[in-house]
Amino acid sequence: MTAHMTKEYRPIPLPDFQEIPVEEMRARAKAFYEEIRTRHTVRDFSTRPVPRDIIETCILAAGTAPNGANHQPWHFAVIGDPALKKQIREAAEIEEKTFYEGRAGEEWLQALAPLGTDANKPFLEEAPWLICIFGERKSRSADGVARKNYYVPESVSIATGFLIAALHRAGLATLTHTPNPMSFLNELCGRHPHDKPYILMVVGYPREDATIPTHAIEKKPLEEIATFL
Repeated sequence: MTAHMTKEYRPIPLPDFQEIPVEEMRARAKAFYEEIRTRHTVRDFSTRPVPRDIIETCILAAGTAPNGANHQPWHFAVIGDPALKKQIREAAEIEEKTFYEGRAGEEWLQALAPLGTDANKPFLEEAPWLICIFGERKSRSADGVARKNYYVPESVSIATGFLIAALHRAGLATLTHTPNPMSFLNELCGRHPHDKPYILMVVGYPREDATIPTHAIEKKPLEEIATFL
């Protein structure tokens, strides 16, 4: 068998799990809910700088997400260069203009109406950081062997959730922007054409006059999002 087809299974004892009392579990679960419920998608970003090391630590947290075969099929292209952010905004707004002028369809546009969005995306230049999250259909292992990746959309989605939570915990605002199509990001970020951009994450501080749409605070109750069988 070739090295890239088979790797020896070597179990080790679970290294870091620590059981905590049930009451503390309840308190931690409640505290996390109370914190994460203050997360809001922001479109009004300040130009205030955010230290790069904070972004790096949050990406490391995202990199701990569960994923298919532990291939970690993601890449985070982090953009802070003003000239590149300007190029990304210009390319994104071309796609967005086409989207809002008819490609989306009336039903989709009606669904977006309560959010007040349009083709103008100034936040792509104003925010200090953009993080383009790519899924890798193929990648190399730690020992340099090329391999196919599995459950790429699922894995990238989970890692994105980890990243949003980490950035919020660090005290930053985020926006998950998805221009359609997004293939222009491969060239601008220097990624292989086989990589797929899933999310363009906008990261920074909200402006002092930042607002959110009332529609955004409408959340379904537990009985509508969960079934206990």
